[in-house]
Amino acid sequence: MESQGVGAPSHDKGVYRCGNGAPNRSEPMTTEPPLRAALAPDSPWRACQWIAHRGAGTLAPENTLAAFRLGYQHGCRAFECDVKLSADGVAFLLHDTTLERTTDGKGVAGDRTWAELTTLDAGGWHSATYAGEPIPTLETIAQFCIATGSLLNIEIKPTPGLEALTGVRVAAEAARLWQGQASLPLLSSFSVEAVAAARDAAPGLPRALLLDALTPGWFEQAQALGCVAVVADFVLVDAAWVARLHAAGLLAMAYTVNDAAVAERLFSWGVDALFTDAVDTLPSR
Repeated sequence: MESQGVGAPSHDKGVYRCGNGAPNRSEPMTTEPPLRAALAPDSPWRACQWIAHRGAGTLAPENTLAAFRLGYQHGCRAFECDVKLSADGVAFLLHDTTLERTTDGKGVAGDRTWAELTTLDAGGWHSATYAGEPIPTLETIAQFCIATGSLLNIEIKPTPGLEALTGVRVAAEAARLWQGQASLPLLSSFSVEAVAAARDAAPGLPRALLLDALTPGWFEQAQALGCVAVVADFVLVDAAWVARLHAAGLLAMAYTVNDAAVAERLFSWGVDALFTDAVDTLPSR
């Protein structure tokens, strides 16, 4: 998702206060969609108000373990990250389809094996302080979140053409990594195909549909996908949008908000949680 708030040029979300094989393009899909993975009344996702975008917004190299550690130091207890697949099926963190913006590599990230991706510098583009920071696997970030008691929103960010496969593999990996944990990750994507595949692969994990426009049928899509939340660009949000979601038992979330006055307005309409880059200025408690 794109950052629309003051002072933060970015595209996805994150969370504050809250409680591997080679790709196979012919993954089987179930024909009967599972029911919604309903959130319990005491689910920590119901208590979240702020979500730290890509770990620590723009304060550290996005989607790295260093960013998560810095966000945690600023009081964040729920985070967002982007996850895609390597050529040999490893789930790893990266926002863009290509490597150039946030690593010293070139080309399509999903065309590289995990062994190749481990050689790249994912921190030097940000600042000398983070030079040599590696691209993390989803497993690495899961271990961090479980150890610190933090929530994680996993945005499924497929390489184009691999939407269903990425949804299946990322959801299955998340289910494995959080098996037996009380607080489960929230899976989300702009890709309806990826969310549907994630639903079929791990029906017990909560899901959200991401929106950058209120296209006809978005509400019905969210319901058909068994989502527990809808996450929209904050400029699309108004009180009626929130009320419609709440009436259906869904959480209403918005990205990416970096201005306190905008946040106050959205919360006054009943928005449940906001994604932000401003982990150092907006309250995490």
